[in-house]
Amino acid sequence: MTNKKQYISAYFSFYYNLRGGIFKISVRNVSNSGIIRNNITSIDLIMTSEPNLLAVIQRQLNELNKSEAKVANAILKAPEEATRSSIASLASAAGVSEPSVNRFCKKFGATGFPDFKLKLATSLASGVKYVSRSVEFSDDINTFPAKLFDNAINALLTAKEGLPLKAIAQAVDQIAQARRVYFFGLGTSAAVARDAEHKFFRFNVPVFTHEDPLMQRMLAASAGVGDLFFFISHTGRTKVLVEAAEIARQTEATIVSLTAEGSPLAQKSHCCITVKVEEDTEQYLPMTSRLVQLVILDVLAAGVTLRRGEGFTPHLARIKDSLKETRFPTS
Repeated sequence: MTNKKQYISAYFSFYYNLRGGIFKISVRNVSNSGIIRNNITSIDLIMTSEPNLLAVIQRQLNELNKSEAKVANAILKAPEEATRSSIASLASAAGVSEPSVNRFCKKFGATGFPDFKLKLATSLASGVKYVSRSVEFSDDINTFPAKLFDNAINALLTAKEGLPLKAIAQAVDQIAQARRVYFFGLGTSAAVARDAEHKFFRFNVPVFTHEDPLMQRMLAASAGVGDLFFFISHTGRTKVLVEAAEIARQTEATIVSLTAEGSPLAQKSHCCITVKVEEDTEQYLPMTSRLVQLVILDVLAAGVTLRRGEGFTPHLARIKDSLKETRFPTS
């Protein structure tokens, strides 16, 4: 028997992203005679590596050797066509040998090319179309809410690992120096642009958002020195947004975009923030892509706040204090 008393001071959990999946690690913080120890109570795999084969290939693209990357890009470019092709035709499209294709298939858990095509076809058909790839029609209230939360956690952790810090820093500088800022988006991205307007008006810079494509074009055409246009689009292929960016690019305005790498919109931008989000918004509702966009805007807003310095705090406090009279007091 010991007279030492043990006090449990806290339970907490954190998430860790490994190639094998997203793990939830639960820890019990224990204080024993002034010595604090962190005891792991459980490790739970909350989300396995993406069950969708296309997502797995996309995620590991930068880790593949030259031949494997060629095969991967050929498949990602035309996945449905790959399910119907022969090994010879896929090898030709990728510019590699047939044995290279076969080795690629085995790398991703297939016994050979026919088995790989079956897995690929299953991936293309997975999920509830127009809703979410992570949800199946067989799911019920006990399964699909957790799947969507886990999917969101996975997307945010993946985005965090690949943050384009240089582009984010450049965007912070450009926003901080702008005399006017316009946030443009369409569809779901329009809601994200509206959220950006709500955040950035606090920085003593006129901030606007417009969802009307004609107004976007006219404002872009009338831009001048010090104007900054911030375009938000998950795909970067929405024609009216790309056209508005092209019009603004012909002026002396600065073009920043939050969009897909290498997209038409990215090519029109002076600064492009690209974050990989494995979500096909042409097949499913925009969910994780929207969440990542919102967090990136939070990062930019925090960056501008830090640029303004501590002397800017009273201004932010006045804005926050102006809301006090609009709320009922807490009990």
